[in-house]
Amino acid sequence: METGTGKIKKLHESLQNKEFSCEELTQKYIKAIEADNAALNAYVHTTHEAALQTARKVDAKIARGEQLDLLEGIPMTLKDNISTKGIETTCGSKMLENYRPVFDATVWELLQNRNAVLLGKTNMDEFAMGSSSETSVYGGSWNPHNTDYVAGGSSGGVASAVAGNLAVYGLGTDTGGSIRQPASFCGIVGLKPTYGAVSRYGVVAYASSFDQVGPIATSVEDIALVHDALAKYDPKDSTSRSTEGSAYNALPKDIKGMKIGFAKQYFNGVREEVKQAVEKSMQVYQDLGAELVELDLPQLSYSLPVYYILSCAEASSNLGRFDGIRYGYKTQHYNDVNEMVAKTRSEGFGDEVKRRILLGTYVLSAGYYDAYYKKAQSLRGVLIEAFKSAFERCDVIVAPTVPMTAFERNKAAQSAVETYQTDICTVPVNIAGLPALSVPCGFDQKGLPIGLQLIGNSFCEATLLNAAYQFEQATRETVFRAAKTGVQL
Repeated sequence: METGTGKIKKLHESLQNKEFSCEELTQKYIKAIEADNAALNAYVHTTHEAALQTARKVDAKIARGEQLDLLEGIPMTLKDNISTKGIETTCGSKMLENYRPVFDATVWELLQNRNAVLLGKTNMDEFAMGSSSETSVYGGSWNPHNTDYVAGGSSGGVASAVAGNLAVYGLGTDTGGSIRQPASFCGIVGLKPTYGAVSRYGVVAYASSFDQVGPIATSVEDIALVHDALAKYDPKDSTSRSTEGSAYNALPKDIKGMKIGFAKQYFNGVREEVKQAVEKSMQVYQDLGAELVELDLPQLSYSLPVYYILSCAEASSNLGRFDGIRYGYKTQHYNDVNEMVAKTRSEGFGDEVKRRILLGTYVLSAGYYDAYYKKAQSLRGVLIEAFKSAFERCDVIVAPTVPMTAFERNKAAQSAVETYQTDICTVPVNIAGLPALSVPCGFDQKGLPIGLQLIGNSFCEATLLNAAYQFEQATRETVFRAAKTGVQL
């Protein structure tokens, strides 16, 4: 099925009309995983028997003549840091090998209650720390457009599975761009919702004031349907807030007169092919009747250091719980408790996780707290105010999702600093807690996808997705390509 067109509603109608059974649909995806996952390394744990059990429940409802929910019976996947009761949740780390949670994350509970068909858990950078999924203990996930290139990170496994037609949609997490960047690399759509719009309960924390769960799919329509199902108030998450209205119902709205902002700072250091694709996208919006508004956001230059100081500080605190005492990996040989904890953490965490824990511990230490952490928190406030001022002048901001297209395998390991710089366009949104989405807008000369990032005001997902949907519909014939692997329906 072609990328850029909604799959969920079409599959729902086919199931409801008995064109094929849910079990047959699920079997097709299982066979695709068995055929293609070795090349993509998207899935790290499969749940095929449980998926078939759910499919049979859905088929029984259809046989009784009952109406299905739109997400009911749709095969999907979850990133491996989203807790699933009794199903391995390892965060791509040796530290959590064989860990099986005793509870479900709220987002999975919501989908499970709708009889979503879980095909398995997908690969990710270890504890969501990375930009290529190559820091995973299971190895990297590869790009369905060209498996010599990475799928991105940290939600690379979800993006690889969805782009490779090994799932209809999936849930990832976005701390500094980890949904949008792999969506951009794989030529699909990924939404990072407003901070607090979707519950984080049951999601293994990296940086608690940045983390957010969101959907990855092949179309804006599917993203809106899944987002509406997830955007519910959850008393188990202290940051959760009630949201009103349906993003899906807002998709057909005319965007004539909508103000689209752009800031020159977002284009600094961006490769020419990416820059040209984004500029052409801005012309598409003008052709649709939107008004372009030039913004000046010099505060964006602070975003990368602010993000890495604050996120690493939070990671050093959050990952303190992994000590070999309560759950997860434990070293085999030690003389006392202190040595046990030190050896467990040294052996259980990978290099990138240890690097970020050390950086976070450093900026929180007594001699450097004021110079780094406190100053970064102050600059976070500056960035938040800058975006508030920007949204007084526009409805949506356009920018590149990533300064480049997908990079080759093993390149991320060569320079940690260069890899961090790939986040330069995505991290400002996480700092400010805003919603943002990546939608395909072209291909480079190698045939690798380019992503357009759309940024919205807080809790304005309906406006954001409407703008993305109208762009998608206007460019579908020239921009979107069918994935070359996996299930064809």
